[in-house]
Amino acid sequence: MVLIRNPRARRYVLRLRPDGSARVTIPRGGSVTEARRFAERNKKWLERELHRLCARLTRPKEWSIGTEILFRGELVKIEAGVNGESGRIRLGGEVIRVADPAADLRPALERHLWRLATKELPPLVLEFATVHQVPVRQTTVRNQRSRWGSCSRRGTISLNWRLIQAPPFVRDYLILHELSHLREMNHSARFWREVERVCPDYETAERWLKQHSALLK
Repeated sequence: MVLIRNPRARRYVLRLRPDGSARVTIPRGGSVTEARRFAERNKKWLERELHRLCARLTRPKEWSIGTEILFRGELVKIEAGVNGESGRIRLGGEVIRVADPAADLRPALERHLWRLATKELPPLVLEFATVHQVPVRQTTVRNQRSRWGSCSRRGTISLNWRLIQAPPFVRDYLILHELSHLREMNHSARFWREVERVCPDYETAERWLKQHSALLK
């Protein structure tokens, strides 16, 4: 949940952002504590809006020019290459080489996103591990179909490459979730207290994951 102060606002305002996170505007004279209480009172509304957002994000089996897919938490349209770029397509700032732009683009795009995740996710794991002083032996990025990540007792963190499609706050939560298992190898109350300590707004990320589980299919 993002809290933003606005001295011109006359009241607390709750909004659902395109990436599935909540934003609360704090008016002049307002407090963070009251903003959180306001969000909690409107929790059912937020869940309904998340459900509606998820319904709009149905994932087509085949991807083509014009298809919108999630990339870093935003709906991004697949576009044809510009300036005569033959055999290339664009996704946001990414340029991807493909054999046939008129064919199903999903396999080529998924391979590109997997490579991107392999490049970006392991350094983030090490960064968080250093901050929270937990030992990580290795980080792998895999094509997991039924889970976002896992952690072994030997200190190996495995992450789903599809995290590159999730919003940064969800990606960070999943990394912190797995790192917390290095202190508690279970899902006990102690484990969730550790998660809350390192990621206070983890419940918002959990709601996003539940609403967007279709990303794993």
